Amino acid sequence: MAHAPESETVQIVRDLIRIDTSNYGDSSGPGEREAAELVATLLDEVGIESTIVESETGRATLVARWGNQDSPRPGLLIHGHLDVVPAQAADWTVDPFAAEIVDDHLYGRGAVDMKDFDGMLLSVVRARQRDGRIPDRPITLVFTADEEAGGVLGSRWLVENHPELLEGCTEAVGEVGGFSTEVGGKRLYLLETGEKGIAWMRLTAKGTAGHGSMQQHDNPITHLSEALARLGTHAWPAEPGPSMQHLMATIRELTGETSTDPDEVLRHVGPAIRMVGSGIRNSTNATMLAAGYKHNVVPGEATAYVDGRYLPGHQDTFVPAVRELLGDRVSVDLHHTDDALEYPFGGDLVDAMTVSLLKHDPAAHVAPFLMSGGTDAKAWDRLGITSYGFVPLALPADLDFTALFHGVDERVPVASLEHGSRVFDTFLDLV
Repeated sequence: MAHAPESETVQIVRDLIRIDTSNYGDSSGPGEREAAELVATLLDEVGIESTIVESETGRATLVARWGNQDSPRPGLLIHGHLDVVPAQAADWTVDPFAAEIVDDHLYGRGAVDMKDFDGMLLSVVRARQRDGRIPDRPITLVFTADEEAGGVLGSRWLVENHPELLEGCTEAVGEVGGFSTEVGGKRLYLLETGEKGIAWMRLTAKGTAGHGSMQQHDNPITHLSEALARLGTHAWPAEPGPSMQHLMATIRELTGETSTDPDEVLRHVGPAIRMVGSGIRNSTNATMLAAGYKHNVVPGEATAYVDGRYLPGHQDTFVPAVRELLGDRVSVDLHHTDDALEYPFGGDLVDAMTVSLLKHDPAAHVAPFLMSGGTDAKAWDRLGITSYGFVPLALPADLDFTALFHGVDERVPVASLEHGSRVFDTFLDLV
């Protein structure tokens, strides 16, 4: 009797969520070792050997070889990350690490980003391994550490220190993409074909320290605040690339929209505009501020941190444009940078994604998009690996899914997890 690919999905996702792998951006968190060991056990139970490597104590990444390793076909990398962003329990209606099911939704930190896919992938691999349905292609499974802090201790470390573990891989599948949104009353599945570049910046304004009761025209807090206001209200122009142009053409077809204004076209994706709309322009968001040490003392320095994201092709112009907006009273230091990526919406891998979605949802429509954030795909690109985001989830039209990434009460419908596992099983038949 064949094993259903979705038979273990929900339980595995729950088990993973219950392991707190919060990533605070340094090494102060619990790390990914316990979660990696759980993945190793689940693979070992069906006869798949794996290797766990650590960039630092507890910062564990797991790699396993699967599929027909003797095949002359190029290897496919399928990856997920084990870390999650922190969650403040007081803000949630349920314990973020209890993995409770409420109203047919699985709640928990990582339910969307991205222990959902970890569980789907493991359930499908275990079912296929038990049934002897092994893909006729070399497959490398990777579960990384530190994705939520840029992959410095995870995918980037793996690429720089153990590229041999990824040898032979030319294509990759991971997050974020494959989820549905409603457009013109129809289900549109968005496949990630690229992602914006990262420029995390530290801004510093210097001034003259002094007594808070006196006139202080050289106040660094004022200088920084004025600069941040200019940056925060700046209207970056819409400059959609190939992926977003394709998406907008699909939306026009589904809705009859005649506007040539990208913002007007993209409003048809509903709440998903939060993520999808960011794919047509550069963006800058202030995320942290620090200044001063006493109520009646004007400090000599004020700092802020800005999350900058730029479109493919803007790597040489983005930071200079930010500096010009900030003015000469604020200096800019790059804290972390990573490349923008964009790949063609075509080829055998994209065809396999599309066909697998249509098999399980004949009413589906499929289009590419450029993702606002960054994933481990940035590291794989350094080895020449072409990456796509494909976590197939058929979602209720009224679920504001993109708001749940790093959000309070992060959750995913149980039915979506099970449906997605069946889609991914079919995908593995086609690759």
